[in-house]
Amino acid sequence: MKSDLFASENMAQPASVAGMTLQNAKSVKYVVNGEMQARQGAMIAYRGNLQFERKGQGIGGMLKRAVTGEGLPLMAVRGQGEAWFAHEAQNCFIVDIEQGDALTVNGRNVLCFDSTLSYEIKMVKGAGMTGGGLFNSLFTGYGKLAVVCDGTPLVIPVTGQLPVYVDTDAVVGWSAQLNTSLHRSQSVGSMIRGGSGEAVQLMLQGEGFVIVRPSELTQPKATAN
Repeated sequence: MKSDLFASENMAQPASVAGMTLQNAKSVKYVVNGEMQARQGAMIAYRGNLQFERKGQGIGGMLKRAVTGEGLPLMAVRGQGEAWFAHEAQNCFIVDIEQGDALTVNGRNVLCFDSTLSYEIKMVKGAGMTGGGLFNSLFTGYGKLAVVCDGTPLVIPVTGQLPVYVDTDAVVGWSAQLNTSLHRSQSVGSMIRGGSGEAVQLMLQGEGFVIVRPSELTQPKATAN
């Protein structure tokens, strides 16, 4: 049988290294030998002897998810084998987190990660409940983290002299050492007249970087009854 479908770049190759690698721009391959973590529903294929177990978020995580709609529903993947992960054909990127690093990531952008990484659902400082709660996941420790982004992300350096303002619906993540607060860029008069649609942003100050997706969060399509 012949087809462009069977081009070498589309074929899954035998495992050469353990752990996480990019299969292609839209999916991540993980060679499991023990345990790793992934977002629930992200596994698209696997081979070998693997078990998938849903993980709870604890009482605090469940409460935050119920209040804000944010959260990180996870599953543990255990055993020996290969698994492939993807989410809505979004672009995939692998971040190597070293000991002493700390990265804040929006839960909707997490795909999978090594079990050597620790995560905690935390409220963004300075945001309060005004920005929809803004609960994100804080990753520390060491290991690889795969994130997904709708489009090619923009990474913007943040310096002490030049804070960065980002749309709360577009932000993917940022250096955890940055200071955060809400910034109102629209005057009261403009808001009364209907506004520009860009009333409040997340302000990041300090030394580090912020990752932004090239679009605001889109509303889910209504399903027909």
